[in-house]
Amino acid sequence: MKRHMREDYLVEGEGLLAFDEQHEPAARRPSTTAELRKFRFSRLGPKGVQLPEEVRAALARAMVAGQSVDSAEPAVPAGYTYLGQFVDHDLTMDATAAALGSDVSVDDLLQGRSPALDLDSLYGRGPDDKHDKVFYAEDGIHLKVGSTAAVSGPPPPPVDPAADRDLTGFDLPRSGQGSTKRERRAAVIPDARNDENLAVAQTHLAFIRFHNRVVDQLASGGLSGQALFRAARSVVVKHYQWMLWHDFLPRIVNPAVVDDVFTNGRRFFEVSPGYNRRRRGKWVQPGDRPTMPIEFSVAAYRLGHSMIREVYDWNRIFRTGTDTGLPAGTLQLLFQFSGTSGILSADGTIADPESGSFERLPTNWIADFRRLYDFAEAGRDDLVVDPATEGPGLNLTRRIDTQLVDPLRNLPLGSFGGHGTAPPEIELNLAFRNLTRAVMVRLASGQQMAELFDMVPLKPDEILNGRGGASLDDLTDEQKEALTTNTPLWFYILREAEFNGGRLDGVGARIVAEVFHRAMQGSRISVLRDPSWRPSLGPDDETFRMVDLLLFAFEGKAELLNPIGSTSVPSGPPTNG
Repeated sequence: MKRHMREDYLVEGEGLLAFDEQHEPAARRPSTTAELRKFRFSRLGPKGVQLPEEVRAALARAMVAGQSVDSAEPAVPAGYTYLGQFVDHDLTMDATAAALGSDVSVDDLLQGRSPALDLDSLYGRGPDDKHDKVFYAEDGIHLKVGSTAAVSGPPPPPVDPAADRDLTGFDLPRSGQGSTKRERRAAVIPDARNDENLAVAQTHLAFIRFHNRVVDQLASGGLSGQALFRAARSVVVKHYQWMLWHDFLPRIVNPAVVDDVFTNGRRFFEVSPGYNRRRRGKWVQPGDRPTMPIEFSVAAYRLGHSMIREVYDWNRIFRTGTDTGLPAGTLQLLFQFSGTSGILSADGTIADPESGSFERLPTNWIADFRRLYDFAEAGRDDLVVDPATEGPGLNLTRRIDTQLVDPLRNLPLGSFGGHGTAPPEIELNLAFRNLTRAVMVRLASGQQMAELFDMVPLKPDEILNGRGGASLDDLTDEQKEALTTNTPLWFYILREAEFNGGRLDGVGARIVAEVFHRAMQGSRISVLRDPSWRPSLGPDDETFRMVDLLLFAFEGKAELLNPIGSTSVPSGPPTNG
């Protein structure tokens, strides 16, 4: 069966790492062809000594047992959680359709995601590819969009007039074909993971709309055909990279570390000769493709799991404090109203992919982006939710720390390709899954990575007590000793963030900043290899933020950024996407 989260890792010089039938780590050499595939993992640090399963289970339970801190310092709008997930799917992917421990075909391995920030999760292999042309409109230049489904029928509760209509351009394109509902609900996008929850699905949709508006703008200047597509992709990717560099990264990583890496270059990961002094990282030659360090994919970039909220004020209809009898946008519902993890329906059960009435996103579940991003940053106070009349307003992320919200102790089976299975309860715990993947690849501990980076490691009492994160009081003395001696890298990095106001610092900051830098440098379209480039779609030639991307994608119109509106009566049909 397909697995949402990577279970096999082709690590340079080590072969294909996987679990055997007893869930114990094993290694096997791939074929020569697989070894030469474009996408490979690498190991930045040494191999580590891993925690026994009972310690991992105790730690995982502690990480979802308490109340996480409501927001970072400074506050980060909640949309960045799912932007981060979208970026993760741009960087890493496992298309392998195989049971744990079984042989993996070379063809499957060759489908792995490019570890470059080039939006191949949006574009696939382009409109000329015989398989991926399905993602494109008939002109082979625009990307397809989907239509939501009108919510109609008898009360209770009464149907909201704003939702009783189909809206084109506000859902992902969906198959609509097949003998099962699951097949017909499938999003027609290069990476099905971008439909595993509604927040990342609506983020992907925003990028589709961004591309299509760039196409329209360039077409008005006379470009056409494949020259138009190539030009549009270049504009989109460069604005995307600029936004990640200047807007996204400084919100989650110590800005001083980001500035150091992007000004002075990388010190540890795939270092260029003559550019920096060599450390452990291999030399990078011109034309080399990036690898993906397992320290990033298995540990450091799983920071976003701690940013997830349990409940979101999703739009005017699904928010806290309403008297409609409808719920707020709980995390469970964001899974349910997706096509990969859920059923796009309120009726039925998320565990049964053939249940539920809807096969497209119901119109009343379209995102209100004003509640996910702060448009006051762009001077658009007219796009700021008024708490007095519209409810709580802007959602914030949870602080990056060692505490995860309670729903992540019990993931839906569809979120990791588990439909039709009955895994042990602990394997539904996201923290346990993360910690166990580290065991599989014998990931370095936090202390080992601190030593590699010439950093003073966290003290044992800092690891045990943290600052407002998970309480480890229920661990035994033996378990605490094991944890402080060989701290799992993911947990260690989250503890570091607790001492930095909810931003990555130390080991975590260095890994994330250097991998982002290398992923931009290694992209075929790169702002780092075109240093004179500046954004043209923001307020000035130095500024392009996620709010600017959304303003361009949705034409700066409130009725497109929030088609459900601020009252129960729609002002008119939104412009089609």
